[in-house]
Amino acid sequence: QVQLVESGGGSVQPGGSLTLSCAKSGLRISGVSMAWFRQAPDREREGVAAIHADGQTTITESVKGRLTISRDNAKNTLNLQMNNLKPEDTAVYYCAYVYTGGDRLAQSSYQRWGQGTQVTVSS
Repeated sequence: QVQLVESGGGSVQPGGSLTLSCAKSGLRISGVSMAWFRQAPDREREGVAAIHADGQTTITESVKGRLTISRDNAKNTLNLQMNNLKPEDTAVYYCAYVYTGGDRLAQSSYQRWGQGTQVTVSS
């Protein structure tokens, strides 16, 4: 079974930056619809950013201008560049694929998930 593995999480101060990566062993990610989700304690998992098969992106309003999703086809990774991080960005971040249609930022639209990586933003 193809495994998704996230990396790059950690602890940063407000205003800091992190880059998350998601590696998908076994398959090339080029041209694959994928997404990043996050789940904060006691909150529902929410879609943050999605990249479509053609490279278009869908970004949730609360992170526009701060978070950027991209594919690195040479490294076969899905990336999430996070700048100007805020305490409310603290969450476990998950990558997802096997997009089945519908809302690009809905959990129900994806079938495969990674284990997640923790991001903590605190002074």
